[in-house]
Amino acid sequence: MTRVNVITGFLGSGKTTTLLHLLNHKPADENWAILVNEFGEIGIDGALLADRGATLKEIPGGCMCCVNGLPLQVGLNMLLKQAKPDRLIIEPTGLGHPKQLINMLRAAVYQPWIQLDATLTLLDPHQLADARVTANENFRDQLTAADIVIATKSDRWSDDDRLLLQAWQKQHLGDRQLVESAWGNIDPALLCQPALADRAVPDAAHHHHASRPQGLAALKLEGSARWRRALNEGQGYASCGWIFDGDTVFDTIPALEWARLAPVDRVKGVLRTPDGLVNINRQGDDFFMETRTTTPPDSRIELIHHQSVDWNVLQTTLLKIRLN
Repeated sequence: MTRVNVITGFLGSGKTTTLLHLLNHKPADENWAILVNEFGEIGIDGALLADRGATLKEIPGGCMCCVNGLPLQVGLNMLLKQAKPDRLIIEPTGLGHPKQLINMLRAAVYQPWIQLDATLTLLDPHQLADARVTANENFRDQLTAADIVIATKSDRWSDDDRLLLQAWQKQHLGDRQLVESAWGNIDPALLCQPALADRAVPDAAHHHHASRPQGLAALKLEGSARWRRALNEGQGYASCGWIFDGDTVFDTIPALEWARLAPVDRVKGVLRTPDGLVNINRQGDDFFMETRTTTPPDSRIELIHHQSVDWNVLQTTLLKIRLN
């Protein structure tokens, strides 16, 4: 029997950081698997979560709950059959709708194989001040579907953020548990909490996007190509991602400045530099980076914004900061 958790939350709420913390505290005697979905086609989270002690499968290019859930079903079935994990954590895209995913996991066909534990929805209280986010149906429905709400980035909360969280908690939380978290630090025991009784999560009548599943693997280079890019649009957002071959090395400081100053809502990347692997994670003005000694097979970076962007201008600058 595989115990399953869904960890959801809007763009930039801290899902990947939380997953990294959980993987760092995985019981040594347990076999874990991660099924991760991203809005963009490039597959950044797969690179960030690789080599962390769990079997990983990616479903890039939109939302795993769409197209009748076929990409999710295929990925889920492959993981259950091949990895036989003790625990499976599913991370949907921040623009995904939770209802079809949770309903599928509760279907009778899966009951002999999985036990659905608590669904954790991550909430960055700073986003409660953004009317564009709070008006988003997916944002609201993700929180409605939560068994446990994780209020993230508590180390960066302002007084206004705390007041907004208190007001939201009073109006929407009900009898559910609220947990405060900094740097993705949550008690792994939360994963073992039971799923609560069904709540009335609205149907995803509003949930439409142009993304078409590209398969169950992140985008790769073909032939002798040194790099390529991929675009995606939907749910009122647009993304552009680039993948570069393993021989490409970026100038560290210009690459960080490019990511920090790009006029977009969201930046995630894994880049090879003379200083080693650099992980980049930016939401609005919040910018985080870390260096690692492991060497990825390639470099990837993805930008997401709430409206169209002149990607060619950003691409021209990005290409100029390659060292080879």
